[in-house]
Amino acid sequence: MSHERKAPLPPLPMATSANDTSHLKQERAIHTRRTILDAAASVFADTGFPAVTIKDVADKAELTKGAVYFHFANKEAIAVAVADEFYRRLNEIIAPVLQDGDPASPQTVVDVLKAVARGFRDDDYIKAGSRLQIERPYIKGDMPVPYVGFTDLLTELLENCHKAGTLRATDPASLARVLRAALFGAQHISWVQANRQDVVDRVQEIIDVFLTTYETVH
Repeated sequence: MSHERKAPLPPLPMATSANDTSHLKQERAIHTRRTILDAAASVFADTGFPAVTIKDVADKAELTKGAVYFHFANKEAIAVAVADEFYRRLNEIIAPVLQDGDPASPQTVVDVLKAVARGFRDDDYIKAGSRLQIERPYIKGDMPVPYVGFTDLLTELLENCHKAGTLRATDPASLARVLRAALFGAQHISWVQANRQDVVDRVQEIIDVFLTTYETVH
């Protein structure tokens, strides 16, 4: 009788239920959709909606065109999804500022503007979303109305400051619109002139004027 030790047999695979299979398919689908959107944000930010093709998105995502079409009917549907993600990212960037900041302090307004400026510099979705808003006439899709929520947020923060007596601003809503226009105008010019490498500095200039013109009350 041989006393040679045999290698252990591999474990038998566990039975996979229909629910487990469905869950795995769902996870793969979510991952693939995210991969497509990440790729689309990058090419939209770099090239712009009119020049981008489904093949460009597929190549960037390292997928087939068929895989892209499985998740999105056309390029317009991808653009709308990227724009929606832009606003989600915008809220995500701002959330820590609102959580930690004093809602009645001008410093919170300053920190919101700085956070968004860094997003324009660093985040492909923020870059792509702002460009897609400019290219709205070329997109035959249900694009979100630009910057409504962001303007409402600035208005609320400035109204809080005004009520608390921490900011000399007679019309918070007008000031919010001015800051919104200045912020998104500055990022656009920074994009054209310097590929947004100086956007944080340009937004700091807006902040300096804001704090000088609407001096805080001590």
